[in-house]
Amino acid sequence: MAIQKEIWESSIVEHLFADNSFLSKAYDANDFVNQGKIVHIPQAGAASSVSKNRTSLPASVKTRTDADLTFTLSSFTTDPVLIPHADTVELSYDKRESVLAQDKQALFDAVAKDFIYNWSPANSHIISTTGDAADGAPHATATGQRKALTRQDVLNLMYRFNRDNVPQEDRYLLLDAAMYSQLLNDLTQHEAQAFHAAADIKNGIIGKFCSFNVMMRSEAALYTSSGAKSWDTAAAAGDLGAALAWHKQSVVRALGEVKAFEKESDPTYYGDLYSFLVRCGGRIRRSDNKGVWAIVQASAQ
Repeated sequence: MAIQKEIWESSIVEHLFADNSFLSKAYDANDFVNQGKIVHIPQAGAASSVSKNRTSLPASVKTRTDADLTFTLSSFTTDPVLIPHADTVELSYDKRESVLAQDKQALFDAVAKDFIYNWSPANSHIISTTGDAADGAPHATATGQRKALTRQDVLNLMYRFNRDNVPQEDRYLLLDAAMYSQLLNDLTQHEAQAFHAAADIKNGIIGKFCSFNVMMRSEAALYTSSGAKSWDTAAAAGDLGAALAWHKQSVVRALGEVKAFEKESDPTYYGDLYSFLVRCGGRIRRSDNKGVWAIVQASAQ
């Protein structure tokens, strides 16, 4: 029996940003996807100058120069998986549904990491953690201790957002598991109560602190020991975890083609073959990285 491809495709579209809810906190550029691969977003130019008590007439007439923000969607595909014919007949549970659900979650995780990488700012927009040495290496390959995230680090982050006139509403801070624990440990009792009182679990927000809606996943942003953003490179022992902070209008996401593929009763594999494809992508909206910062772990060694 064939899979209901439309149902699987709809499920991917529906849950891709919901299961990684931080992805929904961005400017939605789906309407600007061109032929499923390229995104073109018109960008307004600078506003006109304003003069007080103008004395020179006629005033200079200028035209506004608009720009075109463009980026290419990436293609994410799962390896084709084989469900042997015997498994569809002999097993008491639906192995096909189990395998495909597992592959879908793996696809979501790969997409989420790519968005985090694309939204991570250059090292001109990073600050370092300042806490005591603590366990919290960002992945299994990384070694050693890192300086913990503190409440003062988040205060420093808020200062930078305020300085750049980033709106107070719709600020988000994505922490990894280690940095989330470190921040909670550094909050006062009053701050912790206020933090948890602002939680909105349905929308993925676990608390609010220093104007940021705080979210958490097992792994957040990643930087190399030299300060370059990672996840797109091989893991290294000196890698540094990072908290990613942004305003909703400062980052872009777009979803293109979503496909579920199947080949039933393949005579060379004696079973059914399945795979998925998703085209999506994102970027920071401004070339100066305004409205996006990262708090990067400092090495404690």
